Parts: sequence; C-alpha cells; structure tokens
Amino acid sequence: MSRSPSLPERPRLNLDPDMSPDEKLQALQSHYHDVVRVNEKLKQQLRIAHQRRQKLVSNVESFKEENKTLKSSSLYVATTEEILDDGVVIKQHGNNQEVLTEAAVSVREDLEAGDRVAIDDSFGIQRILNPETDARAQAMQVDQSPDVTYEDIGGLDEQILEVCETVEEPLLNPEQFEAVGIEPPAGVLLHGPPGTGKTMLARAVANQTDATFIKMAGSELVQKFIGEGARLVRDLFELAREHEPSVIFIDEIDAIAATRTESKTSGDAEVQRTMMQLLAEMDGFEKRGNIRLIAATNRFDMLDRAILRPGRFDRLIEVPEPDWDGREAILEIHTDAMNLHDDVDLPMLANETTGFSGAELASLATEAGMFAIRDERTEIAMGDFREALEKVRSEDDTNGTPIAFA
Repeated sequence: MSRSPSLPERPRLNLDPDMSPDEKLQALQSHYHDVVRVNEKLKQQLRIAHQRRQKLVSNVESFKEENKTLKSSSLYVATTEEILDDGVVIKQHGNNQEVLTEAAVSVREDLEAGDRVAIDDSFGIQRILNPETDARAQAMQVDQSPDVTYEDIGGLDEQILEVCETVEEPLLNPEQFEAVGIEPPAGVLLHGPPGTGKTMLARAVANQTDATFIKMAGSELVQKFIGEGARLVRDLFELAREHEPSVIFIDEIDAIAATRTESKTSGDAEVQRTMMQLLAEMDGFEKRGNIRLIAATNRFDMLDRAILRPGRFDRLIEVPEPDWDGREAILEIHTDAMNLHDDVDLPMLANETTGFSGAELASLATEAGMFAIRDERTEIAMGDFREALEKVRSEDDTNGTPIAFA
C-alpha cells in the first residue's frame, strides 16, 4: 500500500530589527518565493490525492457490484408450457423438468405460452427473456442501405423489371395484388455466369425498399454439428418475421441446395437436413407473411428440383452475359466519373469486349485508370483502355494463352 507523501516544510520569516529597509524587502521577497514554491508543491500533492481518491472510489463501486453478484442467487432458464388460473406450468431447460409455479405480478400480465423466462431456486418466474435467436442470424441483418441503385446496373432492364415485380411491388403496393385476387410471388432465383450483376440486383433492392434486408451466403448455413444449420435457417426466418416487411437474400444457394444423392457421409446428410429445413420454411403450413426471398447461384444445373418448383421460387430469372448494348451501358456507368480523353470510343470498346461480364468491364475501367496514373496523367486515353484490355484478357485466360475476342 502506497504511503501519503510528506508535507513540505513550512517557510518561516525571521526579520532582524537591525536590518535596513532594503535588507527587510529582500528578506520578504525571498520569503514570498518560498511560500509560492511550497504552495505549488501542495497543489500538486492535492491533485495526486484527488486522482487516488477517484481510483479508490471506482474500485469500491466495482467491489460492491461484485459482492452483490456473489450474494445474489442464480437464475435458471425455462420455457412457459401452459398458463393456468392458479399458476403457470414451466419446463426447465437442461433437465426438462415440468413444474407448476407462480409468476411475479409484474410479469403475469405479459406472460404467454412459449415464452422463455428466468426462474429462481424456488421455480418462481422472475422475468421474461427475449426470444432465443442465434446471434449469427442477427449479425446477417443489414442496418444501412447499400449505395447501389438500379441506375448503377447496365444491360439488365428486363431482369430489373422482373425483380421489381416480384420483390418490390408486393412490399410497396400489396393492395394491388389483393385487388387482382392473386398471391404475390414468394421468391426469385437469379442465375447466370459469375460477375453478371446478380448480387448488385439484390443490393439495389435493399437500397430501394424500406424493408429489413437480411443477407447471407449459402456456405454459412453449412455447420459442423448436427442440427446447427437447420436451427440457423429457422432463426433467419424468425428474425425476418419479427421485422416484417423483410427481404432475405441467399447468395450461392447451390452450397446447400444441390441435387440430393445417396451419399451416406455425415457431412452430406447435414447439408441435406439444412436444405429440408429451408424448404419447410419456404412453403410450410404457416404463411410466410410479408417476407420476400431472393437467391443467387452460378450453378443452376446443380440445384435440386425440389427447390425450383413454383411456390418456392416463382420467378427463375437468368442474368446472362451482357450483349453489345449492355456492355456499352456498363462502360458508360463505370466511366461516368472518369476524366476521359476525346479519343476514347466506348462503342468500339463494347465491340471488342464480347464475352466480358459486368465485373470484367468494371475491372477494365479501373485498369485503364491505373495505366494513366502510372504515366502520371490525370486524363485517360484510348491507349490506356487497350492496354487494360490486354491485361484483363490475359488474367482471364487460365491457360496463359491470349483469348481472341470478336
């Protein structure tokens, strides 16, 4: 334990009556400087003492809370099975013991069958707990809208229209479907080669609607332990129901929805269990409510027929590689903010990039800008695009042989 610092010696003033006035003044000035020095030292010690006091007070509060926690009795988690006039039937987690008990007056009115509750050693219900939802499912909720709009997607006008009809319209204008007398489409599956804009379409939907957007990858549903993947699927849809209207986006759905086989391995069996839970959530006995489902895949040929039937995915939208008009529109979007030289000919570039996806065209624009920066220029010329074109072509050729484009 640290000891308190000793106080500085108090300065004393001794004036000899025989001193001259100048000597007395000099003695008084010296005494004044000694007093100021001691005063500053005392102030410093006082500041240190205040800091030590604050630290000790903080420690005392911490010890009080810890002591209170140690003295308090533990609470246990249980589920409300049935609410009776003379009590409540609960089932304690862990041992599945059913008990008829009493609920505190403060929670009795809000208590419903199926609620998770905290109970004490005497099985008395102390408070109602929040619904059990996997934290991984909550982490998949998108809090901020992506900055992608439909104007940022080129060459997919027909696909954008179908996505709007399937996802946006049921959320924004449900009364139109009621007036016509039809159920809105349950979901949409986007399929096509990599880099063609499937994920961007989903991000644009998230930007366009005020619905809760929940995104995930199919591989995230493949869990190590039996039942974990199915539980995560249940929690995802439960989270979507709690935040209706909502949109669930599953990217790379082929990770869990591939054609089922006769494989006996535990890993394949767990993936199939997860897929069956997804199918049950998509068209189970309970109505899905105001929840729209979007999925995307590069391997449409691998998907199980069960997940493709109407009622699960009512729209199967192909997102193909862009044609000439699409490539020109994509190049215009990605070069809109670029400082282009007058010799840059986007229609010619669109003609020379047959077979390029939207992602490759975006990479082409970026590489052209990098070539200009390498030459310490701020203006991007057609020559930069030609060099970038050669680079992107060579990177796409896995065999190292240049690809010939029309």
